Amino acid sequence: MHSHDLLIDGYNRIKEEVHGVVGGLSPEQLQARPGEGANSITWLIWHLTRVQDDHVADAAGTDQVWLARGWAARFDLPLAETDTGYGHTAKEVGQVRVASGELLLDYYDAVHEQTLRYLSGLTDADLDRIVDEGWDPPVTLGARLVSVLSDDLQHVGQAAYARGLL
Repeated sequence: MHSHDLLIDGYNRIKEEVHGVVGGLSPEQLQARPGEGANSITWLIWHLTRVQDDHVADAAGTDQVWLARGWAARFDLPLAETDTGYGHTAKEVGQVRVASGELLLDYYDAVHEQTLRYLSGLTDADLDRIVDEGWDPPVTLGARLVSVLSDDLQHVGQAAYARGLL
């Protein structure tokens, strides 16, 4: 097994969880917030997808699916096109709304497909490449990919919890 196989397995697990959380929910259920100021399932899934799209595209030197394939226009959110949800206020969380879970899943699947294409071409040596000098120590590609994986799993876990409260 190669390192990229482990990463692919991890990202495939995120996909399974995302589909399990979103599948079968109405728009109202997707927008429900378990408490005042809490995140909705819609926001959590949108945010984890935006972060994956942004970070993996940056590391790969490719365009974000959100921007290059018209997803920003399809979602038509009252936010900057480059917004990933990082640091959102409760009001901004409430602005992330969708007409259906299919829109969320279709965007997620497009990002997942681009991520897998990138991961499948990586070698073990690629994972040592520095992708962000802004941290001490600088961030390697391997650390960035694991960081996104961890962040996505945390957010989909939060979404699963929110679904369980419905």
